[in-house]
Order: sequence, then structure tokens, then C-alpha cells
Amino acid sequence: MAPPLLLLLLASGAAACPLPCVCQNLSESLSTLCAHRGLLFVPPNVDRRTVELRLADNFIQALGPPDFRNMTGLVDLTLSRNAITRIGARAFGDLESLRSLHLDGNRLVELGSSSLRGPVNLQHLILSGNQLGRIAPGAFDDFLESLEDLDLSYNNLRQVPWAGIGAMPALHTLNLDHNLIDALPPGAFAQLGQLSRLDLTSNRLATLAPDPLFSRGRDAEASPAPLVLSFSGNPLHCNCELLWLRRLARPDDLETCASPPGLAGRYFWAVPEGEFSCEPPLIARHTQRLWVLEGQRATLRCRALGDPAPTMHWVGPDDRLVGNSSRAWAFPNGTLEIGVTGAGDAGDYTCIATNPAGEATARVELRVLALPHGGNTSAEGGRPGPSDIAASARTAAEGEGTLESEPAVQVTEVTATSGLVSWGPGRPADPVWMFQIQYNSSEDETLIYRIVPASSHHFLLKHLVPGADYDLCLLALSPATGPSDLTATRLLGCAHFSTLPATPLCHALQAHVLGGTLTVAVGGVLVAALLVFTVALLVRGRGAGNGRLPLKLSHVQSQTNGGTSPTPKSHPPRSPPPRPQRSCSLDLGDTGGCYGYARRLGGAWARRSHSVHGGLLGAGCRGVGGSTERLEESVV
Repeated sequence: MAPPLLLLLLASGAAACPLPCVCQNLSESLSTLCAHRGLLFVPPNVDRRTVELRLADNFIQALGPPDFRNMTGLVDLTLSRNAITRIGARAFGDLESLRSLHLDGNRLVELGSSSLRGPVNLQHLILSGNQLGRIAPGAFDDFLESLEDLDLSYNNLRQVPWAGIGAMPALHTLNLDHNLIDALPPGAFAQLGQLSRLDLTSNRLATLAPDPLFSRGRDAEASPAPLVLSFSGNPLHCNCELLWLRRLARPDDLETCASPPGLAGRYFWAVPEGEFSCEPPLIARHTQRLWVLEGQRATLRCRALGDPAPTMHWVGPDDRLVGNSSRAWAFPNGTLEIGVTGAGDAGDYTCIATNPAGEATARVELRVLALPHGGNTSAEGGRPGPSDIAASARTAAEGEGTLESEPAVQVTEVTATSGLVSWGPGRPADPVWMFQIQYNSSEDETLIYRIVPASSHHFLLKHLVPGADYDLCLLALSPATGPSDLTATRLLGCAHFSTLPATPLCHALQAHVLGGTLTVAVGGVLVAALLVFTVALLVRGRGAGNGRLPLKLSHVQSQTNGGTSPTPKSHPPRSPPPRPQRSCSLDLGDTGGCYGYARRLGGAWARRSHSVHGGLLGAGCRGVGGSTERLEESVV
């Protein structure tokens, strides 16, 4: 029974190698070579004991957990130059012994947080030459402690998981070249004590934050692991922010400055330290003074110039830094917005612009016009609500409940620049101190407020934009039910209207009629002039033809070769015999009705004969009346 069992084992081992692949059993390791085999997917019958699996230069498009299941002994996996666009969650989950993973030259667009989970002992990860635009923050978490070589070059990365990369103590080589990275966070490489090569070539870095890592390359003898740093091909802005890097005096000479204009194109390490300068901030414009009604939005603006671009901050009237909150927003461009102003927001605000060269400040005064507050009133419907058109018009169901069903707000007598707003008295039980009209147009989304006394129920809006659509809401200001800095508002109704165009239709029609009339008149004059000119030419031609006789060929003599030319005899004039009337022809006789055409044709033929043969001896007769014409021609 032993020989058949041995044959069965050998046969089973031979069948474990996929048909298009080559399997090599070297000592105790098994290598499966499936490169250049035209595979569309990972062969399902790969020996699970394989140590080295090469699947490069195929057409594999996706990877999933079944592809490498139970391959716990796999050490080297090569998937280079395929068409992989997706890696499923935990596709490498069973590869606990994997040391090297090559995924370069594929079509990966992003890596999820679980795409690379599993290989806890991975040392070399090659992801270059893909189309990666995003890598999830936790994509490298399973092999942070073991990874030594990370290649992310030739991708479309603007950001990389800096927190994960900074936590790789064993990392030796980091290739980030040929990406779209435009900024490095401060201290991103501070913990990479073993890093020996950092390639940042051909990115969009204008500046580099100070990092102790870069100083390791100054003294190769003193440093146990000198750093090879490459950051050429970046648009470096050579100002005082890069002075720390210039003082390192590294031997590299490929980096050049892209700006400012005075240093553009010069070698970075050849620029003297004194030319790495900055410009202190200068506040170019800012809001001087702003008055708003209590409850309205306040926007304070501040713009500053400098090199590098200044960082903007705001300090409130209480000498505290104004930060983002539920009712105030400070934007990086220097704009401060307060959503709903109260009496406590009034005061002097300070805009501060800072950069490494200094700082600049500007004062902005904000005044909040307080609304009158009632004393001993007890209204039921006046609970506080938002006082902007977005909350009142578009989300009235969520804010104020249902709209008032009494007289609706109407806009009548609309012209190109004005409109009359009218409304009813409302509910008698609700006291109203004043009305507030809020409106904006499709041409400008800026909200405009108008305050109307409580005794009025009409208001004429002026200075509107012609041909624009308007949204308008009317609010009643009532006393608050409890102690509050804000006056309670109640939405009475909203309306939508459109102003008339700037140019009335009648004026446009009159202009069109006038233009058409002028066009017809000018065209008629031109046609009449052309007709008169044509008739004059016809009359002139007929008159010239009636006064001249056509050419007539008669008494033509020729000479013989070698003979003398006979002297022509003169004949007395005689009247031509009568001939019957005939139509105009080209026999150059008396034609009666086509003298002009026959005369021109005869003259042209005579000139042609003279130029070709050279024997024209006589010219056409220029006589008038009944004289005859003689034309003598010599034939050579």
C-alpha cells in the first residue's frame, strides 16, 4: 500500500500549482510565479503554503478576502502593474507573516481604513504609480511598529495620514515625491529617529515648517543616521520662513526659489541669508464703524497684506479673543460675523494681523440700536424668534408655526424702482410696538431692513433694482414674555414680487419703428440713385451709336512675294446700292441698329490683326455722315 499512497501525495502536490503558473519548491519554501500570464483574478487553487507569490503584469482588477485566505506563511506578495481599482476590507487579513507588499503601477484611487488590515509584520509597502487621492487616517495602523519602507510617490495626494506616518519609529525610507502636497504640519517627522531618506521632490510646497529632522544632515559624522533630503521641484517662497533651512548649509544645490520675483530662479543655497526677508502686516481696509438694529446680523471686515500672508484674529470689547461659537464666526480672511446681535455686543472690536515679521491692529466700532422693551404687558404669542428672512420665510413652519391668516402682506403699484407694501392691522390682542420689513433681491442677497411705526399699515419701498425678483417678509416686534435682551418677533406674512424692466416696452417699440423707417428711406434713395445712373448710361450709349458709322472692309489689295506694292487707285465716292433691311450681324456693313457694337468689334479685330501680323496699313475711317471707310491689310 505504500507506493500508491506516495503517488497520491505527489499527485496532490503537483495539482496544487495553478495551470498557467510556475511553482518552484526551493528547500523549505514554495514560490508561485504567475507573472505575465494574462490573469483576470487571483488563481483560487494557489497552494496555501506558498511563501512567495508573484502576480505582476496581469489584468487583476479587484482583491478580496477569499484570494489569500489561510496563506499565513506568505512572506512576499507582488501585485505590481495590474489594473487593481479596489481592495476589499481585510483582503490581506490572514497574511500575518507578510513582509513585503508591492501594489505599485495599479489604478487605486483611495485606501480605506480597513483595506490594509492584517499584515502586522509588514516592512515594505510600495504604493507608487497609482491614482491615490485619499488615504484614510487609520490605513497603516496594523503595521506602524514594523514598517521600514513606505513609497507613496507618483500619486495625486494632497494630504497623507501624517499622524500615522509620524508614529513609525522603524521607518527608514519615505518617498512622497511627485504628488500634490502643499503643506507639511509642524513636527510631522520629529519622532522618526531612524529615517535616512526623505523625498519631497516635485510637490507644491512653498515653505517648510522648522523640524529637527532636517538638521541631521548637517554633520554626517556626528549623526548616526544622516538624512538624505530632496525637495527640489517645489515652488519655494524664499522669505524669512525658510531662513532656518538656509542656515543648515546643506550640500544640495538643486533647489531653486520660485518667489518672490527678485529671487525667482536662483539656487536656494546660493541666496545670502540677508535676502530671506519678510514684510510686516499692513491692514489695507477694514470696517470703520457699523450700526445695526438689535437682533440683526453684524459683519465686521478686515483685510491685511504682508509676506507671508498674515493670520487674522479678533478681540472683543471685553478684551477676549473672539472664537467660533453658535452665534459668532471668525473666518481666516479676516471677517467676523455675529449672527444675532444684542446690547452686550456693542463696543470696540480690534482686528489683529500677525506674521513672522510683526503685527498690525485696527479698531472697529460696533453700535447696536436697542429696540424699545415693554413694561407691564402680557402677550401670549410673542415668544422670541429669529429675525432674518431665511428663518421666517423658508422655515416658518419650524420657527413661528403657521403664518397669520388675517390680512396677508401685499405688494402693489410695482414699478421699476418702487413698490407699495400694505398689510392689515393683525390681531387686536397682540400689542405691536413697530413693524420690521425684511427683503432681498435676486441681484443681491444682502438682507435689507426697514422699521415702520405701529400706526402705519403701508410702506413705499424705493431704490429697487429694475427687472429683479424680491422676497419680502413682515414681522411685528412685540415685548418679550420673560427677561431677555432680544425683543420678541412675530411673523405676519411674506410676499414675492418682481420689479418692471428698466426700459418700457413702448419706448423700445418706438425705437424699432423709427429705425425701420430710416432704413427704408435710405434704401429707397440708394435704389433711385442707382436707377437714374443706369438710365443715363443707356441714353449716352445710344446717342453715341447713332452718330457714328460702322467700319467697312472694301478694296483690299495684297502684294506678291518679291513684287512691288501697287499704288491704290482712288475711286470717287458713290452711294451704296439699296439693300434690304436685315437684322444686326457681324459682317461690318451698314447695320442700321447696332452701330455701337459693330464698331467696337471691328476696332478690336483691327488692333488684333495689327499686333499679330504687323501689316495693318490703314485705320478705320473717322468720318461722319455718308463717307466710306477704307481698310488695307498686307498679308505676309
